[in-house]
Amino acid sequence: MRDNLKPEFIPMAPEEAGKLGWNGIDILLVTGDAYVDHPSFGAALIGRVLLDAGYKVAIVAQPSWQSPEAFTKFGRPRLGCAISSGNLDSMVNLYTAGRRLRKDDAYAPGGHPGLRPPHAAVVYAQLARAAFPGIPVVLGGLEASLRRIVHYDYWQDKLRPSILLDSKADILVYGMGESAAVEIFRRIEENKSLDEIRGTARLLGKNASAAISETFTGVSLPSYEEHLADKDALMRSMILLEQEMNPFCGRPLLQRHGDRAILINPPAATSSEKEMDRVYSLPFAGRPHPSYKEEIPAFLTVRDSIPAVRGCPGGCSFCGLVAHQGKFLSCRSANSVMDSVKKLAARPGFKGTISDIGGAAGNIYGNRPKDPLKCRSCRRPSCLFPKICDNYSAEERPLIELLRRARNTPGIKNVHINSGIRLDLAARQKELMREIIRHHVSGHMKVAPEHLHPDVLRLMRKNNADSFYEFLETFTEESRRAGKEQYLVPLFISNFPGCSENEMKLVDDFLSARRWSPQQVQDFIPLPMTMAAALYYCGKTPDGTTIHVNRGLKERRPQIDVLKKKRGFRREEKSREPRHEKNMRHQKKQDRGRHR
Repeated sequence: MRDNLKPEFIPMAPEEAGKLGWNGIDILLVTGDAYVDHPSFGAALIGRVLLDAGYKVAIVAQPSWQSPEAFTKFGRPRLGCAISSGNLDSMVNLYTAGRRLRKDDAYAPGGHPGLRPPHAAVVYAQLARAAFPGIPVVLGGLEASLRRIVHYDYWQDKLRPSILLDSKADILVYGMGESAAVEIFRRIEENKSLDEIRGTARLLGKNASAAISETFTGVSLPSYEEHLADKDALMRSMILLEQEMNPFCGRPLLQRHGDRAILINPPAATSSEKEMDRVYSLPFAGRPHPSYKEEIPAFLTVRDSIPAVRGCPGGCSFCGLVAHQGKFLSCRSANSVMDSVKKLAARPGFKGTISDIGGAAGNIYGNRPKDPLKCRSCRRPSCLFPKICDNYSAEERPLIELLRRARNTPGIKNVHINSGIRLDLAARQKELMREIIRHHVSGHMKVAPEHLHPDVLRLMRKNNADSFYEFLETFTEESRRAGKEQYLVPLFISNFPGCSENEMKLVDDFLSARRWSPQQVQDFIPLPMTMAAALYYCGKTPDGTTIHVNRGLKERRPQIDVLKKKRGFRREEKSREPRHEKNMRHQKKQDRGRHR
């Protein structure tokens, strides 16, 4: 790649593009987040991939949405605009579960709120059209991914059509999107059709929508009009969508909106280890653009972390990863991760502590299918529910060996695992859990039982609570043996569909018996295009059983209060060491003081 296509930062101002010798740009990236050149930020990741493919790319981050003027500072892009609302759905970013405006934005400089509009992907796409009439608009990111078909919008409390109708984008990319983004702009450059690109969706014209009925061999979803007439259509759509998320056997989907149709191609292939290594070897600066004068909170949480794995085998019904990244794992090689460890160790100002090596969970790196061929016809949304698949291998050695290499690297003092631990897998990873508890806990360890009642756990697609209780004992015992005072941070969700006062009482009794006051309280939010959103909207399970749903803040408040209740012990479960060992440590500290 030419030097002028691997700048320290992707240009945010025309002067920066000029210094690279660019007379114009090929692609304008628009994002609702501040621009942080780190692979945990989607715009930076896609921008680096497009630069690596030979395109001149510029970024407009958190632009004013009152007029299209902010989009025009680089002039008209030669090929098109790539639009994302940022790392989160803009409505999640802006509003709480109580539908109230949030007081801060972790993805903005200084955490200042109000720098992106509601439904940002739609607004930005419309502004791009206004700024550059006729220009190709490519929609991507999590918000686009989770709104590609008819979906329930919790904040407006209504069904919305595919985001393609409101945005009028030429094509939508769902999933991580690196290969699709490069292919799309290659075809635009060569004036070729954008049809049949995996991991994309398009809104067909009226004539094409009418004609496709005769040739379509995929799966037809209930239409937008059927959704409006029948609440249960949303549940049927989600069941069909989840069955087609396997990139090996997933079929095209079609959903009609009046006289137009949305055509969704099968998911993109899961990235190989080689592809993962290539993406994460790109020359990321690893920090925010220097134009920012205030810290960006979301960057501070990942500044000293290393992404190692994508995807999640859990398939939890409330998680957007099911419809975004899918259940199959993509892992970087150990050598690739170690290259990132060494770069981090050499970074000016690095204090010696890696905050995390992980992904969706802290104990899935290196997990694999025993027989990959068996996965090619699987239509389960989860590898772990209702029981762990017989073909799933919860490997321990790859992560154990990686962590040992990382913590023995010069310049590295500590390596922590701060991604949440999958408790169902932990029960099969005794050696790995011993290694993590003894060497890789920052003082607090996140675990996500989410709930304790078996009926609610089933709706969440979480296995029974036995693995949580077992892990409590393991954590306490291993911490005691290591002579360490460590705490578990359990994450529970209030007001999940199917959870009434009776089911929540089990969580309340458990917390009260241990005098736990959780530091983090998570009230359920129905994310678009998740099974949990269908449970909430329909008030039914997939088999049609009616369930209890708390809807307004008045109904939701009692369960929120259960998690916020002060129980006299502020921290979570403490791993206490025997009194004589604690006294010995205290004596040693006093002795060291005397010697000084």
